[in-house]
Amino acid sequence: MVDSAFIIEKSVVIVVVFAITMIMAMYSTWAERKVAAFLQDRVGPNRAGWGGLLQPLADGLKLFSKEEFFPNTPNRFLFVVGPAIAMSTALMTSAVIPWGDRLHLFGRDILLQATDINIALLYFFGVVSVGVYGIMIGGWASNNKFSLMGAVRAASQMVSYEVAMGLSMIALLMMTGTLSLKEISEQQAGFWNDGWFTWNVFSQPLSFLIFLICAFAETNRTPFDLAECESELIGGYHTEYSSMKMGFYLFAEYANMFISATIISVLFFGGYNYPGMQWMVENVGVNTANILGIVVLFAKICFWIFFYMWVRWTIPRFRYDQLMNLGWRILIPLSIINIMITGAVILRHDIAAALGF
Repeated sequence: MVDSAFIIEKSVVIVVVFAITMIMAMYSTWAERKVAAFLQDRVGPNRAGWGGLLQPLADGLKLFSKEEFFPNTPNRFLFVVGPAIAMSTALMTSAVIPWGDRLHLFGRDILLQATDINIALLYFFGVVSVGVYGIMIGGWASNNKFSLMGAVRAASQMVSYEVAMGLSMIALLMMTGTLSLKEISEQQAGFWNDGWFTWNVFSQPLSFLIFLICAFAETNRTPFDLAECESELIGGYHTEYSSMKMGFYLFAEYANMFISATIISVLFFGGYNYPGMQWMVENVGVNTANILGIVVLFAKICFWIFFYMWVRWTIPRFRYDQLMNLGWRILIPLSIINIMITGAVILRHDIAAALGF
């Protein structure tokens, strides 16, 4: 029989993760405008609420209250399904992320993760690959040539960079020996162990660099935002969308940016681990140390979100041929070379261990 307390615990975790994802996506729009204003020596939104803090709520209310518009399309059902798929897949990826270690509350050890499956990384890639259908369906069902061109660009770009992203993960998996994000986080406990850094970015810097570049492409962020470049395609795949259907596409982009920043932090920067965490557990208490771990994880996430925005307002977008050349001719060969180097290092280590060196 399923424990009712376990069901309540998981329900609360799921609701909290959903709320955090939505809040982070909502306030990322505000932060984007503030970062852009700072880099361009402007003020940014400063009217709604306390210095502009309620601007995202005003934008959301505006999107909800705007008139629904349907283009002259024979695929009205698919026109509605497109943004729904994009938003759903953006939210589903957060289910396998470990947001922290366990908290001991109400006599129970509560796992700060919606579900801990041993193929979490495979699940992440599977859900991300489904997200392209939301963009492709929306662009095709809009019955607009510019929307269709934007959707084709986005689909080919995301499929191309998924290959390099997947290959970059193989080298990391060869070292960690697991697909579980929880286990990968636990292996990076602390910061220094046995004469070397525990965070994976130090042992797999090339994997991190390739993954970071591919994350920009997967989230359609500058300099890879050719799917919605205004100078060529008006608004890209969501040109014909209005009201909250367009809001779903916009929210999905920022939710994907938040999740990708989280995955980067978990895979390469220790996740919720921080230097001195074990000392905190022993001297301050498990709950305090693990709550601080959650704060540390979100600090890492906020840094990478800022990095996304910094790049957007610093680097111009690529031409489409440059984008494809980078993906197929540079990143994929680099990923394969990295796999071979990692395999050679692991083999050398195993041989040395077998010979007693």
